[in-house]
Amino acid sequence: MSKFKITAMLLSIVLIVTGITACGQNASASAATDGRIKIVCTIFPEYDWVKQILGSKADKAEVTYLLSNGIDLHNFQPTADDIIKISSCDLFLYVGGESDEWAEDALSNASNKNMKVISLLDSVGENAKIEEIKEGMQGEEEEENDGGEEDPEYDEHVWLSVRSAKLICTEICDKLCGIDPTNAETYKNNLAAY
Repeated sequence: MSKFKITAMLLSIVLIVTGITACGQNASASAATDGRIKIVCTIFPEYDWVKQILGSKADKAEVTYLLSNGIDLHNFQPTADDIIKISSCDLFLYVGGESDEWAEDALSNASNKNMKVISLLDSVGENAKIEEIKEGMQGEEEEENDGGEEDPEYDEHVWLSVRSAKLICTEICDKLCGIDPTNAETYKNNLAAY
């Protein structure tokens, strides 16, 4: 191959890569400059709490609710579009239990390194209840683990407790105030009213 053909081919590759990169950067720049806080919620209670705390500032945010009607949290598998939304959002809320272990993988590959994350189970801390198997309930089959003690499984339905909901809403407010300090007073007032 002649030097001219090699140079022309390299130049073509550089132009193609530059064009693709520029398109991607323009899309990111337009999303970043619209000034809206991008929030992704995995379940409806998170979505509702965020909307209540945003209150009149809801137009300053793009709030995404991942689970469609009829989809169960325990069986949910995110689409590629869901992963992209999570990767670039400003605030991501998820349950944090066994049902959404997929979220850890999505977070480890996130493009927004400044993203704030709320795991409901982490938010409630010691208020989380250990899952109990009662008579008539069918327990999960556990995998054999090298004879060590199993970690306790926590009840993921933390939004059903008013005390837990208050703790989670406080953390949502704190994260929103950190992301958008200009409207922090409004978020705090909305939390207090809620």
